[in-house]
Amino acid sequence: MRDLIYRCIAEVVGTWLMVFVGTSVVAAAVLTGAQAGLWQVAVVWALGVSMAIYLTGAVSGAHLNPAVSLAFALFRPRDFPLRMLLPYWFSQMVGAILAGLTVLLLYRSFIRHFEEQHGIERGDPGSQLSTMMFGEYFPNPGMVGVDDGALALVTPLGAAAVEAVGTGILVLMIFALVDRRNTSLPVKYLAPVFIGLTVAMIISMLAPLTMGGWNPARDFGPRLVAFFAGWGEVAIPGPSGGFWAYIVGPLIGGPLGAAVYEFLIRPAFPPDQCDG
Repeated sequence: MRDLIYRCIAEVVGTWLMVFVGTSVVAAAVLTGAQAGLWQVAVVWALGVSMAIYLTGAVSGAHLNPAVSLAFALFRPRDFPLRMLLPYWFSQMVGAILAGLTVLLLYRSFIRHFEEQHGIERGDPGSQLSTMMFGEYFPNPGMVGVDDGALALVTPLGAAAVEAVGTGILVLMIFALVDRRNTSLPVKYLAPVFIGLTVAMIISMLAPLTMGGWNPARDFGPRLVAFFAGWGEVAIPGPSGGFWAYIVGPLIGGPLGAAVYEFLIRPAFPPDQCDG
């Protein structure tokens, strides 16, 4: 029990750090124009992911993501028993909610100023422009706008598919990068860097479509904060009623990515790579 408590504390702290870094850089980009390019935002997200893994990896394994935890519970149960799944999920949600609250506290005056400048009434249609640092929206409102034509570009089902693909790639690479049998790995201490770079790559590829969640806690925790902070139905269920895409998509895609690695890549290792 003591070990599980420390693991859960690490997941809270690590998820808080990762989500705080990521949502803060989105807030800075949206509200002030700083780091406004997609790649700049993606790189800072990558740094947040890497730093959070370095911080907590030795304690909890640094899942920091319900989809990652589910994948390990299903495909690496000796390393991560199923009984630990719900405590990890709860801890990740707590960390993400705390990150959303931190961003709201620090940026609240900037958010109000942005809303006044752009004639945005919090909670009205279109106010996703002032809450997109908390939850994600499809398509990316900062790139294509918030009118009906823009909203029609990506359906909720399409958004779920994008999130599944992105999360699948992320988990596929995580499984490869933490596998001791994979002799093509870089120095093991660089694995967090490459996991972060994978996140940056996927954001750069797919964020115009869904803003790039790949993590149910990262999306729903801050989204819940936005819901209670006045954005209401713009936060949950969202303009297209599709907030579920950021939960269902990753929870499907993560295990699929793990399955690709476990059944299609790992069995093909040469025999001498499978003896460790």
